[in-house]
Amino acid sequence: MKKELLSQELQQIDITKFDARPIIDAYRHTAFQARNLATAADIYSRMLADRDCTVILTLAGSLFSAGLKDIVVEMIRANMVDVIVSTGAIIVDQDFFEALGFRHYIGSPVADDNALREMAIDRIYDTMIDEDQLRVCDFTTGEIADSLPPEPHSSRQFIRAMGAYLAEKGVKCKQSVVHEAYVHDVPIFVPAFSDCSAGFGLVHHQWQHKDRHLTIDSVRDFREITQIKLAVADTGLLMLGGGVPKNFTQDIVVATDILGETRPMHKYAVQLTVADERDGGLSGSTLKEACSWGKVDIKYEQMVYGEATLTFPLLASDAYHRGAWRQREGKRLARIFDK
Repeated sequence: MKKELLSQELQQIDITKFDARPIIDAYRHTAFQARNLATAADIYSRMLADRDCTVILTLAGSLFSAGLKDIVVEMIRANMVDVIVSTGAIIVDQDFFEALGFRHYIGSPVADDNALREMAIDRIYDTMIDEDQLRVCDFTTGEIADSLPPEPHSSRQFIRAMGAYLAEKGVKCKQSVVHEAYVHDVPIFVPAFSDCSAGFGLVHHQWQHKDRHLTIDSVRDFREITQIKLAVADTGLLMLGGGVPKNFTQDIVVATDILGETRPMHKYAVQLTVADERDGGLSGSTLKEACSWGKVDIKYEQMVYGEATLTFPLLASDAYHRGAWRQREGKRLARIFDK
């Protein structure tokens, strides 16, 4: 029964195989979220054409388990993103998990969850993974922790070590964001790193090495991404979902001010979200609201209210085929931490 349920592999979307420019061009002359998406696509292409702009991609939600992983891989490869800030599940439970040779499977939102629990199958809305395989991922992060010096690390340092692990052991799927970012020196930050499969591996690591163990320093994360803001000219944000990655990334502008090294607000900002602003929550707070905090310039900003599996492939394909990225060079910002 378990083998039968985990038989139909989820497929990743390839933006090189379809050209979304005609639909985005059509949306530009319509209304509501279609026109907003066209405006957002124009802003993202403007970011890529701006030689002084560093593009920061933020990720929240079950994105790679829903087929969006290969889009981000292609964006890294094409120099369409310079920094990534993400939730832990996307980077560890979804990307690294697949790079270890495991897969996500098509499921159903109305599955019998008690039965799934008995079979050690974890459900992510309408996709499924094998819990036993996820445990392998947990322990692999613990193994990586065991191999590193027993001292504080930023999440960026640890994820780079994950990339080095894949470079040595091999990527057991078509492609991996963690590995591609390692190869292209694109730093990945996960501000709440323990809130994912890696957390279990790190707990095991610390339990086994009570007196001398690695820790993840979230303040160091904040300092390091602030260093990036200090080192570059302008910044643009492309945000999928909200949550910690959104606020963490917006806050670096304020951090430069606190340090007495004031830098401009984020010059460009796009957010793809289904969150509502009316409850005062972070994920739905508008980019115009962020301007009041001194975080985002509102000249080039756009909120798009639509689920990311629908909106992101169109926006990314449009930018890829418009080709502004062809004039960009990789910034390789991970290297600033090697000095």
